[in-house]
Amino acid sequence: MQKHILAAALCLSAFSAGTALAAVSPEQAARLGQDLTPLGAEMAGNADGSIPAWDPAGVPTPPGYVSGSWNFINPYPDDKPLYQINGTNWQEYAENLTVGTQAMFKKYGGDGFFMDIYPTHRNYKAPDFVVANTLKNATGATLVADGQKIEGNYPGVPFPMPQAALEVMWNHMIRYGVERELDYDTYYVDSSGKPVLATSAHSYSLFPMYDEPDKIVGDTPWTMLRINYNAPNRRAGEILLVHEPGANYTEGAGRSAWQYLTGQRRVRLAPAVSFDTPNPGVAGTSTYDDSFIYNGSPERFDWKLMGKKEIYIPYNAHRFVFEEEILDTLGEKFINPEVIRWEKHRVWVVDSTLKEGKRHLYSRRTFYIDEDSWTAVAGEMYDGRGELWRVQYAYPAGLYDGVTGSYDASYGSYDLLQNIYNINAKPIPGKLKIGSSQQGKYFTPKGMARGGVR
Repeated sequence: MQKHILAAALCLSAFSAGTALAAVSPEQAARLGQDLTPLGAEMAGNADGSIPAWDPAGVPTPPGYVSGSWNFINPYPDDKPLYQINGTNWQEYAENLTVGTQAMFKKYGGDGFFMDIYPTHRNYKAPDFVVANTLKNATGATLVADGQKIEGNYPGVPFPMPQAALEVMWNHMIRYGVERELDYDTYYVDSSGKPVLATSAHSYSLFPMYDEPDKIVGDTPWTMLRINYNAPNRRAGEILLVHEPGANYTEGAGRSAWQYLTGQRRVRLAPAVSFDTPNPGVAGTSTYDDSFIYNGSPERFDWKLMGKKEIYIPYNAHRFVFEEEILDTLGEKFINPEVIRWEKHRVWVVDSTLKEGKRHLYSRRTFYIDEDSWTAVAGEMYDGRGELWRVQYAYPAGLYDGVTGSYDASYGSYDLLQNIYNINAKPIPGKLKIGSSQQGKYFTPKGMARGGVR
């Protein structure tokens, strides 16, 4: 496999507490929009042409799409698989497979797990103000407080030319998001192959920091997420509200979370909505910081930037995310491979190990971050013995119809030790809305109290 390792990134992959990692020079930043995309990816394709050059036109609107429906059907309907990787030939492609995907083939290749490899499309596009702010951030944003805080970042990619692992992770953590609401059902499939409904919910997502494009982020939240649960019966009426920071995870700052529990009939702070607390939204089959592959404060791990690799990942997953009913996709051991589109892309690879004296369910985690969108697209989680435990994938789908960015909230986890898997935040077909019918006080504890079931 053709490897692309950035030497500068490797030598600056770690830094000590209290040390600020400097922004790049104006001369380096001038590469943005030249040999690098405006968000920092390599503009050119790879040597053998299997990864094309970045296309600034964005995702095309396909024939048959109804404008304003927000039902983002497959924008590449004429694409056919180039080849298939399966249980008999996967070792030929091992250099371009994540460690987790190799483990999936070892465990499930004989059971029919396969990957249909489609032509790669690099159409990710962000709004103009995100592009402009990313250029500002390249020379102005700095990472301080042992990587827990960013200073001087405007709403955009804070580190388009990353020199350290946590710069890459922050790029993912505060990536551009589109205001939305949706209905979704979350399922896990147990060890007997039976799908079990974990939760049904209606969620709202705002991205306040991107509503103020001319303001340094500071204390402005990256996102406000409210989830109203309506199933199963024991959880109907519960509400979860999370405010995620846009620049600061230092002690006393960071995530704020509240829960409304019907049995208590009041809103309570929820500090346990963090780190490795099992997430009841997926019936405890993943942790809170497994959300979106990685989410939350990075303080319990040491982080190392491994460079870039060319990897097969789920991408342009419109069919799976928007067109398929979730129960139709759930096989006994894995998602029906026919509905997942895989493409070869360049990703940043970040490895993390648990700090001495810190506690977490995972002793080590590896993440794969798409160079174009800065979305975490895959991950591997290891237990306390160092054994691979969970393999995660996100299923990003680029947006169109006048909307830039992507829907990257659908993700799932395979538990290789307990033989279960889950899928979360996949919209019910036709039940995604761009924009939100709720604003302001609806995303406050007082607003939760008003909306709680009595």
